[in-house]
Amino acid sequence: MQLKGAQLLAHLERDLAPVYIVYGDEPLLVMEAADAIRAAARSKGFDEREVLTALSGFDWNQLRMAAGNLSLFGGRKLIDLRIPTGKPGREGSAALQDYCQRTGPDTLLLVTLPELDWKEEKAAWVTALGNAGIALKLVAPTLAELPGWIADRLRRQGQSADRDALEFIADRVEGNLLAAQQEIRKLGLLHPAGKLGLADVRDAVLDVARFDLDGLREALLSGDTGRLTRTLDGLQQEGEAPPLILWALTEEVRALAQIRQGIDNGQAADSLMREARVWGPRQALMKRCLSRISTAQACAGLALAGQIDRMIKGLAPGDVWNEFLRLGLLLNQKTA
Repeated sequence: MQLKGAQLLAHLERDLAPVYIVYGDEPLLVMEAADAIRAAARSKGFDEREVLTALSGFDWNQLRMAAGNLSLFGGRKLIDLRIPTGKPGREGSAALQDYCQRTGPDTLLLVTLPELDWKEEKAAWVTALGNAGIALKLVAPTLAELPGWIADRLRRQGQSADRDALEFIADRVEGNLLAAQQEIRKLGLLHPAGKLGLADVRDAVLDVARFDLDGLREALLSGDTGRLTRTLDGLQQEGEAPPLILWALTEEVRALAQIRQGIDNGQAADSLMREARVWGPRQALMKRCLSRISTAQACAGLALAGQIDRMIKGLAPGDVWNEFLRLGLLLNQKTA
């Protein structure tokens, strides 16, 4: 049976199915749904849990043994099967279909996967899992739906916010649900239950530092060497942690490399940006940078980011702040 994400909690309050398959395009939603199923299973006596991760070379006999190897004293087990690639292969497909024919009251199978395309959703093993229990496909809210999603999360912690405040958060996180959840939790820590105004949200969400990481990202993508240099100097003087700066820069460089390679292979830039989760005003900056750099530059930037990471960890010599600037200059050079 297919369920929507919003229906899961009500379903779990009533009963548990013997099998759950949970997948989707947003890791946060998949993680939260899986956590809810695990908690419900614990509350209903599934005290034993065995985690299986099906990577390359996985022995699918482990699934059969996990189902048959029940404790003499506990007796009820949750089998937590994770398939990071979303592709169990021929052997895995057969093992999953075989399991679905032998479900019992003392085992519960939870299968978590990344996003599946429409062909994979129609695979025999996916159909078997759904027929044996519950299939839960989780889809991230669109940008238009994101303010409502944020409002619902605030409501869970006893808070509410004006529409302009909700839209401010949505614009700030640019479709990244993990970032949105972090900001929501921050508001819960900084403010009591009740209604939040735009000023409350702005003060909590915005980086109060004069030179913030968003400015650094913008300077990198726009090719503004002067602003990049000033921002790095400001961050260094304010004692910002180098790992955080590296994370911010690497996020942009990784997206640039992914999109640039796709363009070279003939794919549409707008589609590639959606896949790389580049939203809103950031798209215009990304396009400007993509018109300036080559795939080789983007890949060289990733390699340099890796070298900086080793410096931060003390595994390579060098001045981290100079290398941050060199990374920015590398991506500011226009290809011939």
